[in-house]
Amino acid sequence: MIEFEYAAALKRLPEQFFAQLVKKTQNLIQQGHDVINLGQGNPDLPTPDFIVEALQRAATHRKFHKYAPFQGFPFLKEAIADFYQREYGVEVDPKTEVAILFGSKTGLVEISQCLLNAGDKVLVPDPGYPDYMSGISLAGAEAVYMPLKAERQFLPNYQQMAATDLEQAKLMFLNYPNNPTAATATKAFFDETIEVAKRHHICVVHDFAYGSIGFEDSKPQSFLQSEGAKEVGVEMYTLSKSFNMAGWRVAFAIGNPSVIKALELIQDHYYVSLFGAIQMAAKEALDHGQTAMEQLNRTYRERRDTFLQAAEAIGWKGGTAQGSFFVWMPVPKGYGSEAFADLLLEEAHVVVAPGNGFGETGEGFVRIGLLDEPHRLQEACQRVGALSVF
Repeated sequence: MIEFEYAAALKRLPEQFFAQLVKKTQNLIQQGHDVINLGQGNPDLPTPDFIVEALQRAATHRKFHKYAPFQGFPFLKEAIADFYQREYGVEVDPKTEVAILFGSKTGLVEISQCLLNAGDKVLVPDPGYPDYMSGISLAGAEAVYMPLKAERQFLPNYQQMAATDLEQAKLMFLNYPNNPTAATATKAFFDETIEVAKRHHICVVHDFAYGSIGFEDSKPQSFLQSEGAKEVGVEMYTLSKSFNMAGWRVAFAIGNPSVIKALELIQDHYYVSLFGAIQMAAKEALDHGQTAMEQLNRTYRERRDTFLQAAEAIGWKGGTAQGSFFVWMPVPKGYGSEAFADLLLEEAHVVVAPGNGFGETGEGFVRIGLLDEPHRLQEACQRVGALSVF
């Protein structure tokens, strides 16, 4: 059997940090242990019935059995524009400012391929979503990490960044509510970001994957709610989290027309758009999903509150949980992130994600996924408490 050599671009791809954690977890489950998996980012609840029923109805339409328009059906783009007007008061031109994506992960990889050349600099949050690096690596670009620290409410400090990095950067990734820190951003921060982007000619990509999940008095802030946002960047929104549609792989980008055009251009060469019935179901979710989103947010708020109360009861304090379905928890003294995660997995059969898997600045923390029932979150804390590490 001939073994063919991979292209240089594939060789540049980063290793999946969490692959070993997944393997260890599966081994324990196969051995018959009761494992509470709080290390994942995969929604555990089903897609609402009204969306599934919309898919079932649409699947019988013969027009959807043919190739869809390369850049998606206009009815979905119009529904996206209506959704942003209703939710955020943002006016969007569905013809020039919306691109339909095959899940936001795909868009986050594609945008680096659209805008970066080999050697270009990219500003990346640290800790941050690991797959930002996938597109950066494929493009042969260079990541410049922006530390997210507790004393700054996990927001980048542009004042402390090297002037040369800002001058040379072509792209910046942001993500609020944040994975993994569960922090949210303010309008003032996004206003500052736009000023920095304009001054240095940087395209901003705001990953708004958890945009519908926030626990403050007001809903999480959209980047596009700040004046001038569409001049300097785009926001990517997925239906995976808002409507428990992770397996459906449907998302969209909104914003700067030149960036939208680039995303649609690269997708013209990769795909022939999403199955039309999925696009119709996505329209149904956006048009009529307000109640479902609100109920899901209440569910995650209940889980967040349950976990934090149970954690405090065992002496585990200091977590951040303003938005997303994660809690960012400090590890006890004497432990690193990986060592503590291994201890919980091996001794308590509780899976958490070590913070350093999201970047060097994530050391000293673990990420907890609120993706199980409240009683299981309580039980997880009780098992951790039995280890007497706090």
